[in-house]
Amino acid sequence: MGADRRKFLKLAGLGVLGLGAARPAQAGIFPYPNFPKFPWERERAKTNDSALTAKRWAMVVDTTKRPGRDAWAEAIAACNKIHNVPQVGNVKEEVKWIWTEPFANALPDHEQAYLPEGVESREFPVLCNHCDNPPCVRVCPTKATFKRASDGIVLMDFHRCIGCRFCMAACPYGSRSFNWGDPRRYLDMDHINREYPTRAKGVVEKCNFCAERLARGQLPACVEACQDGALIFGDLEDPSSEVRKILKTRYTIRRKPSLGTGPGVYYII
Repeated sequence: MGADRRKFLKLAGLGVLGLGAARPAQAGIFPYPNFPKFPWERERAKTNDSALTAKRWAMVVDTTKRPGRDAWAEAIAACNKIHNVPQVGNVKEEVKWIWTEPFANALPDHEQAYLPEGVESREFPVLCNHCDNPPCVRVCPTKATFKRASDGIVLMDFHRCIGCRFCMAACPYGSRSFNWGDPRRYLDMDHINREYPTRAKGVVEKCNFCAERLARGQLPACVEACQDGALIFGDLEDPSSEVRKILKTRYTIRRKPSLGTGPGVYYII
């Protein structure tokens, strides 16, 4: 064996050892050894008989029920708490799953000269739209972001995310956030939700329609927090679902529908 070949094999061996040594650090994304690796990810969210299932999950936001300032604070707080969303405090590095925007930002292509009184002053909660045709899925090189075939939810596999941020560039709704630093620095680790994993630096995250709660027979945290019915969640393909009934009787609009993404979030204004 020549000297060059021996040198190559030696370097290759060191590289393999280096990859093996890096595994525990990556495992830190899920710091709890008993936490399963997202059993709700690739298959239908059916972990027990009480699990909530649908052919196409969708949400209706009734903005008429919450016209005041900070009207959606409890829904946002519930989401942040359940999913250990860090409150970074820096606008350029903030992590958001659900937040509010003024009418002009939330629905920029809704052209109507004379809107109902008060609409333009309302806060509109925005989140991942879980599109029928999600551009984020098409551009992800590792399939870390994917659309679940069973119910249309667009999910993130934090294990696969390499932090390229292609999905962020492709999303026309700004619904994805990147962890520029270790998000655990901004969490009270003694009081986090230990039923949901924390993330790591260099990972993209977003709303997941509370897939882990659906698997346990629970509605999304934001929906549960809105006891007045301002957020309605259900199966878009079930004619008897509350979502379908509302869409039949109330005028609703969606964010940037002209792009052809097929958003799964509807707004009553």
